[in-house]
Amino acid sequence: MYTDLKGRIAVVSGSAKGIGRAEAFRLAKEGVKVAVVDLIQEEAENTAAVIQQQGGSANAYGVDVTDLDAVTAMMEDVVYHWGPIGILVNNAGITRDNLLFKMTEEDWDEVMGTHLKGSFLCARAAQKFMVEHRWGRIINTSSTSALGNRGQANYSTAKAGLQGFTKTLAIELGPFNITVNAVAPGFIDTDMTRATARRIGMDPDDFKKAAAQNIAVRRVGVPEDIANVVTFLCSEEASFISGEVIYVRGGPN
Repeated sequence: MYTDLKGRIAVVSGSAKGIGRAEAFRLAKEGVKVAVVDLIQEEAENTAAVIQQQGGSANAYGVDVTDLDAVTAMMEDVVYHWGPIGILVNNAGITRDNLLFKMTEEDWDEVMGTHLKGSFLCARAAQKFMVEHRWGRIINTSSTSALGNRGQANYSTAKAGLQGFTKTLAIELGPFNITVNAVAPGFIDTDMTRATARRIGMDPDDFKKAAAQNIAVRRVGVPEDIANVVTFLCSEEASFISGEVIYVRGGPN
């Protein structure tokens, strides 16, 4: 348990399911008040309701992170109800996989918008509260795909961009006692990876088993593996870690 996190206020984008949901749950378990942000209001409400049932504090926001006005309104509402935002987890993301010659302009723009513009808008809105109070944690979600992955020219580029974004924000915001890091998950068992399996014509369980054979610890990851790292990076124990990209992938490839 990280007792220093109790009472902190966090915004977690893309937290209705998968990795973001696990991050919201884990932070709430540490006593953090969590703004559950996702594109669909009802899905965000479902996650927030479970946190509340478990004794945590959470509010739900249906927000398109590429919409400046929506992001601004959400951040201001969080501050109005709870106080200054201290933690931002940029987790919202989508895939539009295809080989380059089949990839459409819309496929490219949608992925870039959600991952890069969304993270930029959320970070810019949240940092002003962090700067004012001289404390903050920003965690961006990259991926091992940033190193290159067939059929993901858009996604890989966006995730690599988030690594540069992370390192730059760490330099700019460090003087204000704000750390900025990125986590780069490997194969994590989520709806997204199961959809990938179906897209290539594989049974999701067979897909996981095949993936595990190429992972040093011989298992695929689960969302809680990422949530554990994110929570540590939010704590005071990680206060001297900034500008880093932490690969959470079960071993070197």
